Amino acid sequence: QVQLAESGGGSVQAGGSLRLSCAAASGYTYKTKWMAWFRQAPGKEREGVAVTYTGDGGRVTYYADSVKGRFTIAQDNTENSVHLQMNNLETEDTAVYYCAATANTLYSWNWAAASMYRLWGQGTQVTVSS
Repeated sequence: QVQLAESGGGSVQAGGSLRLSCAAASGYTYKTKWMAWFRQAPGKEREGVAVTYTGDGGRVTYYADSVKGRFTIAQDNTENSVHLQMNNLETEDTAVYYCAATANTLYSWNWAAASMYRLWGQGTQVTVSS
């Protein structure tokens, strides 16, 4: 079942930018405290990209080392919407990007574990060419 909906993926040249957006699907009732972005390239494990604590307006964030300084996660209008601004994209960023959400308590040592999240989107493709 699709519980979150991502949009904004596409194909760009290295050095370009994309903005991904995520929001709860119609009928969403699960109140989350954290919303995150994961990505998965063909043949690779799903990895956490970024997460924000929407319970306080997105002031708390964590990022994967590989995207620090290039990607920014931020809450949109509600606790159930978030975007990922992706700048200075690299070919290594090519993957399907997934939105995820949870009401579980997250910390710097567990936010990137996919098992912590209850809700997931269908994924949006990001392709970065050289």
